[in-house]
Amino acid sequence: MDFDFSPEEQKFADEVEQWLVANHDPEVMDPHRENFSQLADTPERREFMKKLAAQGWLGMSWPKQYGGQEIEGVYEFILNEALSKHAAPQIGKGVGIIGKTLIRHGNEKLKEEFLPKILSAEIEFAVGYSEPQAGSDAANMQLRADKVDGGWMLNGQKMWTTSAHFADWYWVGARTDPDKPKHDGLSLFLVPMDHPGLEVQSLPTIGKDTTNQVFFEDVFVPDDYLVGKQGKGFQMISEALDLERFTMFTLSPIADRTRVLVDWVRKETRDDKPLKDDPNVRRLIAQIVTDTAVAKGLSTRFVCAAKSGGKPPTVESSQYKLFTTSLSQRVCKDALDISGAAGTIMEGQEEAPLLGRFEGAYRATMNETVGGGSSEIQKNIIARRQLGLPKNF
Repeated sequence: MDFDFSPEEQKFADEVEQWLVANHDPEVMDPHRENFSQLADTPERREFMKKLAAQGWLGMSWPKQYGGQEIEGVYEFILNEALSKHAAPQIGKGVGIIGKTLIRHGNEKLKEEFLPKILSAEIEFAVGYSEPQAGSDAANMQLRADKVDGGWMLNGQKMWTTSAHFADWYWVGARTDPDKPKHDGLSLFLVPMDHPGLEVQSLPTIGKDTTNQVFFEDVFVPDDYLVGKQGKGFQMISEALDLERFTMFTLSPIADRTRVLVDWVRKETRDDKPLKDDPNVRRLIAQIVTDTAVAKGLSTRFVCAAKSGGKPPTVESSQYKLFTTSLSQRVCKDALDISGAAGTIMEGQEEAPLLGRFEGAYRATMNETVGGGSSEIQKNIIARRQLGLPKNF
């Protein structure tokens, strides 16, 4: 398999890089946000996304009839990684999750209403799967959606909903068929976040970002805002999660942390001896650099499997997500181990190694191994779908 970019792909990568340099905005691009710039809502961020949309770079792999260019997913990969490299907001849930799912399963009303707004960066989404008793087990959702005249009435609670405190619309799973097996009784809905029956309570996390719990009290959703067929929500959620594992977890921050750590070890001393000469440090660095190269290969393999218009590659996305988020956490952990006691000094303090870059980054990686399906869930998916093991092995 050829992992190198074609001349056309490299030309696009160079174009994106030049545009990002020319449009650098320190209010939007901050590497110490550790890839969280898409999770903060500011006027500057929204303006940046509209500039990106004006380039025609949102939804490039979408069919032309919906405003896309019908080009291979590698171009979205190139764009997303470049945005992440510059600590800029990425293409987001609208393009990579909601839009592609609507194209495959949504009715014409939803396509006409939402797809143009996604491509023009006019709309922000929150995704609601997790609940107090259904974290990574999405099929165990208990948010009720009862059929009423003209639509559905939703009651219950969601947890850990990123972006709910500023999103415009809620992409939410609910149980419409309580008497069916749990995988067959779920449906997907689109709900406006300003609905009077929604209450959003924000929760700060250890990783510097904000998540939310959302309460539903008699939230009416018209029939037209049911996504796809009733009871087929879990299948669509599974597809959307495959897209999320690619769209929301990029390699660039990990590669940058590896580079920063290697440069620091190369110059740092301990007890007047070069840190790079310590055999234990050399072993850790060698493993990190090797695994970062492996992660790059996995990301490219995922992109090669994710051709335009095809079904999201489930196993590849789980392999990529599991390996890269575990590596992200391990790079930070090993950096703190190498730093010694000083590594525990909080981020931003002058006496901290690298101003506490890895202390802050390590806290951020706590969320990465859970969001989009925990590492344990990814292992189960790989075991069943790649290795053919039974569910109860």
